[in-house]
Amino acid sequence: MAHATADETESATSASSVRVAVVDDHESVRLGLKAAFIDEGYEFVLAAATVDEFVRELAGREVDVVVLDLSLGDGSTVTDNVKRVQATGSAVLVHSIADRVASVREALAAGAAGVIPKSSATKTVLAAAATVARGEVLNNLEWATAIDADRDFAKAQLGRREREILHLYASGLPLKLAAQQLGIGYSTAREYLDRIRVKYVEVGRPAPTKVDLLRRAVEDGILPGLDPDGGDGR
Repeated sequence: MAHATADETESATSASSVRVAVVDDHESVRLGLKAAFIDEGYEFVLAAATVDEFVRELAGREVDVVVLDLSLGDGSTVTDNVKRVQATGSAVLVHSIADRVASVREALAAGAAGVIPKSSATKTVLAAAATVARGEVLNNLEWATAIDADRDFAKAQLGRREREILHLYASGLPLKLAAQQLGIGYSTAREYLDRIRVKYVEVGRPAPTKVDLLRRAVEDGILPGLDPDGGDGR
């Protein structure tokens, strides 16, 4: 009789603690993802054809992540759908076909935690959902490609020192330690951080929280590495 490895047991335990829902107007997608999540031990809460149906059927229950189709057939907008799902306390994983770049950009700007193409293997979708459910930003090729291909996605023009502060702070360092590492005062680091937030507001991509700053840093290529070609922001 085969025994589960420690990694398999840990994975199963992790999956069982993730509450997931699917919003897609194609029944075959809803049924397929529901079966896959249940087979892998996830706590599947519900599947819905629209965000209206999702909110209604949720009835106060909690979901960690919603796998959300970009283009629903009810006339709803991407931004409204993302924000309404987030308002329930759930993270949003966008499930999209690859050529809907403008809609992907809109979803990311609205606060979606990542995008996974519909051409992905089912296990890849499940793993992405688990990543997003943990509160992590999904940094994958599809996200980067969608942003790079969209000329309307305006990057904040951050100087070198601003990018260094954002890199360290969004990576998890407290601002005081980030300032120490760069050899500057805390008040100076705070000024840089305030200026970074202003610049993101100016390009229509506000980042009021640390998680938002992490998302912006990933979107603009500041994480996982710095762009070596920029000038000094001082």
